Amino acid sequence: FQPRCQHVSFGQIQGMKTRRGEVIFLEDVLNEVRLRMLQNMASAKTSKEVENPAETAEKVGLAALIIQDFRGLLSSDYQFSWDRALQSHGDTGVFLQYTHARLHSLEKMRGNEPLTDVNVTCLQEPAAISVLQHLLRYDEVLYRSSQDLQPKHIVSYLLTLSHLAAVAHKALPVKGSTPEVAQARLCLFHATRLVLASGMELLGITPVTQM
Repeated sequence: FQPRCQHVSFGQIQGMKTRRGEVIFLEDVLNEVRLRMLQNMASAKTSKEVENPAETAEKVGLAALIIQDFRGLLSSDYQFSWDRALQSHGDTGVFLQYTHARLHSLEKMRGNEPLTDVNVTCLQEPAAISVLQHLLRYDEVLYRSSQDLQPKHIVSYLLTLSHLAAVAHKALPVKGSTPEVAQARLCLFHATRLVLASGMELLGITPVTQM
């Protein structure tokens, strides 16, 4: 039996401070990120829709920390910034969570109706093709990360997927489209959400459905 766990060297995090001072403990960081996310959510227009704000704030905050930590080589030092990590737009864990929640809300539009008899020829727009081509690269990215034990490949892939999904969300409306087109677009967004959730979970992130 060969052990499958392997130690990977990691660098130092510089500039991480909490309200309690210079010495940083994991409990301090988790409390800090939860508090900051709750404050951000309280000022957001959709915060009233969240059923459990504290739990959501913790999941989104953890995503922010994980993505900030895994964006580069594990062995590299980096400068930590609370403001940068918790931005709702850009290459952050908050943006990944926001994208997942947004895609999930799209699926709620169709209720429990299964996606059957999807006509993929309806997905001819450049935005749709860009998402489809990127989805096809998922296996390749997973293999690359498994070979060099660097999660940055998955992080980069998911961030790009989220940006492509944001463009597609604007360019490919579901509401107001013909049933056949709407069905195809919903299928595309559903596949995008599943891959996004899969990659996030591999990184230790629990996807949220509301933000």
